[in-house]
Amino acid sequence: MMDYKNLNEIKLTYIIITIVMLFFVIFIIFVVLMYNRRQLLYLKEQQLKESEHQNQLLQKELEKQKSIEAERERISHDMHDDLGAGISALKLQAEFLKQRAEDENLKSDIDELLKTSEDMNLSMREMLWSLNSGNDTLGSFIDYAKSYAQNFLKKTAIVLHIEDENVIFETTITTEQRRNLFLCLKEALNNAYKHSRSDKLILTFVQQEKEFMMKISDNGIGIHPDKAEGNGLRNMKRRMQEQKGHCEVTTENGTHLFFRIDL
Repeated sequence: MMDYKNLNEIKLTYIIITIVMLFFVIFIIFVVLMYNRRQLLYLKEQQLKESEHQNQLLQKELEKQKSIEAERERISHDMHDDLGAGISALKLQAEFLKQRAEDENLKSDIDELLKTSEDMNLSMREMLWSLNSGNDTLGSFIDYAKSYAQNFLKKTAIVLHIEDENVIFETTITTEQRRNLFLCLKEALNNAYKHSRSDKLILTFVQQEKEFMMKISDNGIGIHPDKAEGNGLRNMKRRMQEQKGHCEVTTENGTHLFFRIDL
């Protein structure tokens, strides 16, 4: 009987120990789960705070951009109202003086004054176009570039052809990208007119997803090796580098300029 009783006590002890260990394991698991839950809640809280902080920074940046755009619009309107009116008045006075002038030298000087005022008027229009944030799309840039190229070459012997491929005209382009591409276009057209001896120029705009390319090709004499790195080409390459873009020139069967930027 004693052995049987002792055996039962041992079994009971094992059972109690097992139950205690089971409760201990359950307690450990519960503690770990609660700790993980608290850690998860803490991480979510930190992420929420970080998200709120980023939203605040974004809101401040948006307000800053709106302020800059408003200032650009104000400057644009002031230039249009004040400078535009002043230049127009200057042209009218010069034309009035020319009608009254009898000396040919004086008339020639007045013609120079009229030409200068017209150049100033064109420069002001370009500046106003650059300042207007409403023009920060590929469509606006291409339309303005086409208009400028047509007006620039219409009194020359160079025939202009314009092409565009896969362009999404609503795609956003930054003001600086737009301005620097336009200045590169002006330089390229001026070089083609002065040096290429060409009778044909092709202006092409191509969009490939987030890359935009402007290509200017003529059928002229190309670039002389001694002038391959002139100030004009250096300036165009510098402008593209500042926009993290790329400028490339080839001279096979004419001059071909490629300007690439990431949108």
